[in-house]
Amino acid sequence: MKKGILSIALFSLVVTASIAQDKKVYTLKECVEIALKNNLTVKRSEMGLKGADINLDQAKYTMLPSLNLSGSAGSNYGRSIDPTTNAFIDQKIDNANVNANASLLLFNAFRVMNTIRQNVNDKAAAESDLTKAKNDVILSVVTLYTSVIFNQELFQNAQFQLRTTQQQLERTKKLEQAGSVPLGNVLDLEAQNATNELNLVQRENTYNLSLLQLKQAMQLPASTPLDIEVPELGVEDVTLNQSTEQIFDIAKQNMPEIRAAVYRTESANFALRASRASLYPRLSLNASAFTNYSSAAKVSTGISVIDPNPVIGYLGTDPNTLDPLLQVKSLQPQLKSNSKEKPFSDQFSDNISKSLSLGLTIPLFNGYTTRASVQRSKVQRDQASINLTDAENKLRQAIETAHNDATAAAKTYASSAKAVKAREEAFRMTKQRYDAGATNYVDYQVSENNLFQAKSDQVRAKYDLIFKKKVLDFYQGKPIDY
Repeated sequence: MKKGILSIALFSLVVTASIAQDKKVYTLKECVEIALKNNLTVKRSEMGLKGADINLDQAKYTMLPSLNLSGSAGSNYGRSIDPTTNAFIDQKIDNANVNANASLLLFNAFRVMNTIRQNVNDKAAAESDLTKAKNDVILSVVTLYTSVIFNQELFQNAQFQLRTTQQQLERTKKLEQAGSVPLGNVLDLEAQNATNELNLVQRENTYNLSLLQLKQAMQLPASTPLDIEVPELGVEDVTLNQSTEQIFDIAKQNMPEIRAAVYRTESANFALRASRASLYPRLSLNASAFTNYSSAAKVSTGISVIDPNPVIGYLGTDPNTLDPLLQVKSLQPQLKSNSKEKPFSDQFSDNISKSLSLGLTIPLFNGYTTRASVQRSKVQRDQASINLTDAENKLRQAIETAHNDATAAAKTYASSAKAVKAREEAFRMTKQRYDAGATNYVDYQVSENNLFQAKSDQVRAKYDLIFKKKVLDFYQGKPIDY
């Protein structure tokens, strides 16, 4: 059993060493950059910002005149009205028309301006949301990065403890063979060695799990080779110089979630003003131009003579029996008016009509729609104010918790440092007595385990303090790096 566990541990170390040769060593900055690039929440926030930017552009363009161009073409069959004479005719008529309309809003109780200001604040809130999303990713990656370093150090401590136990086991076996120590000491060391082997496997699994979690935060497949750069992390100052109130005052100015809540409160105020504008008259300037074409439109091409002296009567009662010389002819020739279809281009230029008008709309009653819209805007404004207060309360509570955790971590680290120093001295003295045969193995094992536990507690306290202080720096707008 013990040999099997040792074989597994050694095999894992060999495999880990061979894989490490192909691993890229990532710095904290590189891990954060990859996570920001791949994180879907950040991408959704970016899309939200683009949408807010589009809404702002649309609100700005409403200040410009609206211009629309329309046209149609078709044919009429059967009885219809000649558009040029308004007379009824019975023939096929081809027609076409073009119409242009323009409108400029002159006054609407500053609805457009307030809508623009509303969208400006919405865009600023979207930018703050994007910053918040990035900050969350950065904080998550830093947490997992720190966890990897912490578990790596515990793993290395477990390796050191196993090597120490193995060396002591080999030495004790030689002493037992020489008759200097009883066999029970060898058996105790073998049991301790097996325990250390199991502890090594557990530490390695914990270390690998922390690496996996870091890969997942970076949106990388689990099969991706990954190793991190371990910076020189030291705790030089365990004191906290700022109070929670001081940190909170700074955080209110820096944290994007507070800025987003403030922007949304301002946006709700402008939205309320814009909705109230619907209660006031609306004045606009309108202009239009229209022209058309009809195949029924004719243009005269002149007059032609059909008969210079047309017959207008006869001298007698029966014109069939009378001599043609008895015909009565007119002195006026019979004429015919000639025409052709008026050209398309001429009709479009000649038929243009234009108009210019001022339009005034006074809202009197519209089924309570406008009043309800104003009331909803008031509710949304109050809700935005509540959200701002809630965001500030959550931030203050988070800072109070972080400050309390950092204070406790500083005290824990100071105590653990003293404990390690004392355990190291105690183990050194116990080892000397054990090597001289002045103490038994139980005392030696207890001293060694106490030292290992003290070092593990110090590592845990060290990284806990470093991270807790980084969190306080984060709330003050300071970059999180090592």
